[in-house]
Amino acid sequence: MKKLFILSVIVLFTVTGNTQETFFPTKVGTVLTYKSFDKKSKETGAVKYTINKVNVNGSNIDITYLCEAIDAKESLLYKEEITIHQKGDKLYMDMSNFINKSAFQQEGEIPAEMEITGNNMEIPVNAQPGATLPDASVTMTLKMGFVNMKMAADVTNRKVEAIDDITVAAGTFKCLKFSSDVSATVLGMNVKSKSVDWYARGIGLIKTESYDKNAKIQSTMELIDIKR
Repeated sequence: MKKLFILSVIVLFTVTGNTQETFFPTKVGTVLTYKSFDKKSKETGAVKYTINKVNVNGSNIDITYLCEAIDAKESLLYKEEITIHQKGDKLYMDMSNFINKSAFQQEGEIPAEMEITGNNMEIPVNAQPGATLPDASVTMTLKMGFVNMKMAADVTNRKVEAIDDITVAAGTFKCLKFSSDVSATVLGMNVKSKSVDWYARGIGLIKTESYDKNAKIQSTMELIDIKR
């Protein structure tokens, strides 16, 4: 059930038109590839983000990515475009990105009957250790015949923890460490977990880890390649 949600996978940060450094590059054509692993370090899949379009309007910026999810056998699960928004000194991510849509895809497409609602996840451009961040939530409903499926997740207790040096397949990076608690309702079951994420300025997400309610690691995702 836990695999129906991707926890903190796509919190991608941007740089502004005046070259203020934050987290993620805005060069069209940039590709970041990640691999995910289960609690036994077995590879479970990959996801690739390609910057397709960048729109800058003063201090506001929209970055559109092509997201391609791939399974452990390198078969395409689904693809879709997502857009991250920066307005002034804050970044906003659509919480629908927290839904693992590959669990519901039909021939690589997301069903039109799927409805996703919730608030945007908010992150300050100049996040610093010790900061607390606003809560976020998402709800998904999908009508399948006479049955309506409903799933929801609340992301709370969001904090900027520290600055760490993190080594992954793509290299070693100085990162800001973020943490949050996630409470999900999946097919009537309640699942609680903790997410820990590391972001490097100028690149974005480097690594993310998910822990169960007993603080045992359940999954990991890390950056394995960057093409600019």
